[in-house]
Amino acid sequence: MAAGGVMAGQWLLSDVLHVPGGGLGFLVVGGVVVWLGRSSKPRFTPPKSVDGWLERCTKVLDQFESFEADVDANERRRGSLRAVVERSGPQRMALVTVDPSSAPDSLLLQESLTGATSLQLSFCHPLVCTDGHRQWPDVLQDHDGILFSLSNPLMAAELLWLQQIPTSQPTWLLVHSSHNESDDTTIANIGAVLPERWRDRVVVIGDSGALRTSLAPLRRSLSQGLPDARQRLLEALHRDWQADLERLRRHRFQQLQQRTQWIVAGSVLVSPIPSFDLLAVAVANGLMLKEMGDIWGADVNSDVLREAASHLARAALAQGVVEWTSQTLLGLAKLEAGSWLAAGVMQSLSAAYLTRVVGRSMADWLAVNAGVSEPDLASLKREAPLLIARAAEEERLDWSVFLQQSRQWALNATS
Repeated sequence: MAAGGVMAGQWLLSDVLHVPGGGLGFLVVGGVVVWLGRSSKPRFTPPKSVDGWLERCTKVLDQFESFEADVDANERRRGSLRAVVERSGPQRMALVTVDPSSAPDSLLLQESLTGATSLQLSFCHPLVCTDGHRQWPDVLQDHDGILFSLSNPLMAAELLWLQQIPTSQPTWLLVHSSHNESDDTTIANIGAVLPERWRDRVVVIGDSGALRTSLAPLRRSLSQGLPDARQRLLEALHRDWQADLERLRRHRFQQLQQRTQWIVAGSVLVSPIPSFDLLAVAVANGLMLKEMGDIWGADVNSDVLREAASHLARAALAQGVVEWTSQTLLGLAKLEAGSWLAAGVMQSLSAAYLTRVVGRSMADWLAVNAGVSEPDLASLKREAPLLIARAAEEERLDWSVFLQQSRQWALNATS
């Protein structure tokens, strides 16, 4: 209760009296410092083949149909999927630079790579930073491999662009040799400032007459063939579509969350709960778990979902969510003498807010486990404090909205 009183004071100082420094949040109360180095890792196992990714992408597309009325939007996604699956022709390499003066002669480069394999070489415009933001261009994503021509010595902008290249896209770094050092020394000097990923991907190129000789190791690598780019491109589609789908899921969940919190609050108002343990049970049972499972496509037994919700509800109680809510509402009632915050309403609103926090953390857990047939409940018990802490902190940002809704609900419920 003392922790709840501290949090109430913090809220009153920051949100009511507008005194700076009031926003400690639930991260302190929940002892979440212990958990900061840990994260809720997805159980999703990435497919290892083109067919596997195609199956995953198709399943995601099917889920869009239950959220969107715009048939054309999904048809465009299906068109993108077909374009990747039907991709054919010679392997495509792109030469990219930040400083065009670092690039070898285009005709000589094309001739020097002749014989490696059936290869189509593209020469791209120099990479530029727009509004301080760097993003690997889509046109480069579509290439099978990349040749990145670097300055010697390296420029900071080149190092920053290297960070944008997808880890699964085959890439070689071309660096001009220096007149006063050997190729091995050039590789060592360049490698000293490169991330580990790139240290065996450096190709030192000499003057124009020796370019074909310099590129002999690269030709040998290319002659063995590059990985099928379709797998990487399907993975990128799946990642983008999952992000779009999650936004649609969250929008529908917010509507469900609004409805559920007042159902739980009404139940508690009619039948007050004598203990926190029973309050946790009431919230877990009150959550519309089947609808939440449907939103995230979770083909999981309802008993498993209810057990997961119970773990989260107990973790929320352990972190003082109800105490914080009660103390904050009590402080508000003292400011609004004779207000809508009657004593009998306090527990109901605390239950509503607990429902919001547990519901959001449950949504986070379902999002992480989307597509998993058997969620790991033992892992959930370990991760519950972090899930609750994050959800509580996010919900606290919407506290003023919750209060407005609470005032209207309380006036209607007690009239």
